Amino acid sequence: MQRSDLEPNPNRKTADVLPLPYARSHEAASALADAFHDYPVMRFILADAGDVYDERLDALIGSYVRAKVLRRHPILGLEEQGLVVGVATLSPPGELEAMPEILSEREALWELLGPGGRARQEKLIEVWGRLEPSGPHYTLNMLGVRRAYAGTGYGRRLLDAVHDISSRDPASEGVILSTEDPKNVLLYEHFGYEVRSHERVAEDLETWILFRKND
Repeated sequence: MQRSDLEPNPNRKTADVLPLPYARSHEAASALADAFHDYPVMRFILADAGDVYDERLDALIGSYVRAKVLRRHPILGLEEQGLVVGVATLSPPGELEAMPEILSEREALWELLGPGGRARQEKLIEVWGRLEPSGPHYTLNMLGVRRAYAGTGYGRRLLDAVHDISSRDPASEGVILSTEDPKNVLLYEHFGYEVRSHERVAEDLETWILFRKND
């Protein structure tokens, strides 16, 4: 699920991509909520949120980031003047453990979202799980840059860091991701990804699964 700023601006000073300490996970969630504010997946899951859309978006992404922290999965960040402006989250190769804390967190989220939101999120989880390619790989779960930082090329810097992590891990064959924005498909193909699956989830939502083999 990607919303990224991949094209660099040569006139802008670059920031380093660093592992984001788990103690700053709330900052990661804030950056992702901003980046994904109008992303098709969020609008789909929160279709009936109405005036409390922003509140439920914060809860949805906050719950997801807390699950990454509980699993000790990588969270990469880009910082400008103390503000986290870009984030990438990863799942390493291997099966995900069904942790009781994460299951409890998910139930609390679904109680907030209501039956409609829960059904739509479960449908997406089922589709992504069914379409995921086999073989050991990293999953790039979310990559986003705050909207005010469009044109920085920070998305590309995060993407390069993700590729480097996978390439240095002998247990990984490459990186997979999903995108629900058709404009992103050509961009990711430009960076070495190939489409492995495509499915229409709903009338107004499609998903593409892409894979990039390690260099």
